[in-house]
Amino acid sequence: MGQKLFIGVMSGTSADGIDVVLADIHDTEFKLIGTISGEFSEAQRQEIKRLSSPGEDEINQATMLGIELSEATAELINKLLKQTKIDASEILAIGYHGQTIRHHPSAKYPYSVQIGCPSTLAFKTGITTITDFRMADIAAGGQGAPLVPAFHQCVFQSPATHRFILNIGGIANISYLPDDSTKPVIGFDTGPGNTLLDEWIYLHHRKTYDKDGQWAASGKIIPRLLESMMSDDYLQKPLPKSTGKERYNLAWLSDHLKSIPGYSYEDAQRTLVEFTACSIAKGIKQSLSDPLPDDCEVFVCGGGIQNKTLMKSLKNQLDHIPIYSTDELGIPPQLVESAAFAWLARQTLYGKPGNLPSVTGADSKRILGGIYQR
Repeated sequence: MGQKLFIGVMSGTSADGIDVVLADIHDTEFKLIGTISGEFSEAQRQEIKRLSSPGEDEINQATMLGIELSEATAELINKLLKQTKIDASEILAIGYHGQTIRHHPSAKYPYSVQIGCPSTLAFKTGITTITDFRMADIAAGGQGAPLVPAFHQCVFQSPATHRFILNIGGIANISYLPDDSTKPVIGFDTGPGNTLLDEWIYLHHRKTYDKDGQWAASGKIIPRLLESMMSDDYLQKPLPKSTGKERYNLAWLSDHLKSIPGYSYEDAQRTLVEFTACSIAKGIKQSLSDPLPDDCEVFVCGGGIQNKTLMKSLKNQLDHIPIYSTDELGIPPQLVESAAFAWLARQTLYGKPGNLPSVTGADSKRILGGIYQR
């Protein structure tokens, strides 16, 4: 059986950089060939953050940044191909998610915007590029998110156990994979992952993230603040649902802090960690109408797995449920989302659907994305 090579590119809501994977994909078989990552500059991070809210000259700035990020992505891909000694002509397609700056699936005219220029990427790599994965699902009445549960089902589902795949990026999302493949997969955004933690430490220490959760560990939980945040309307919404940084941001946090006198910054950070853990645990426990199966497992991916304070809180919240890294399933936690978009590119190129209506709420399975020829 010959190789079927695809590239997946992801830059998530954490806006910390670009992850690229090169994989050989055959039906349910997924083999990593090579990976490469690149960090965003501070200027790029701040521009992404600025574009996530209404402002002046948005169209011009978003378009130029999209081309800039596409050129940076092309450089990474070309470097990866050189490292793996694989010619661009051997790659069937790039799955290019782009950088999300707005996600409004509940607007009067629902939409999700990812900036990036697939024409630039296809030209500078010589590889067919597939992008704009979310709007086909939204057009069919879905949330356009999360899209990765279909990939999780394909490569992670097991007839021996019930599995939750938990991605803790800027926003946290889960996929419930029952041990019976005839039953529907459930998936949704549980709420914030790292986004509030990252914004809070940047505001007070100009650090892009809390390494190992050390700053949070120096603080104490503020019960009143935690209770206030856990009463947030989104956490009570029925499925399907998805969210983003346009909701969970410093303005949202400021509203909750107004009624909390005399708090310390580190106590607020510790409480934000607990809020992330509690909202994830709430999502996992409420994802099924029945009690959670005794034999279920949680596999974690995304940058949040590096936050030791968060992982400790999550283990406390989930009691007896074992928690593992997706390393145990063959894909490093930081690369699961980019791997998913390599798989989604394959689905599109072969005319196969990439969404799960049971997850997004779309009225049907859809072929996702637009194809930009090399």
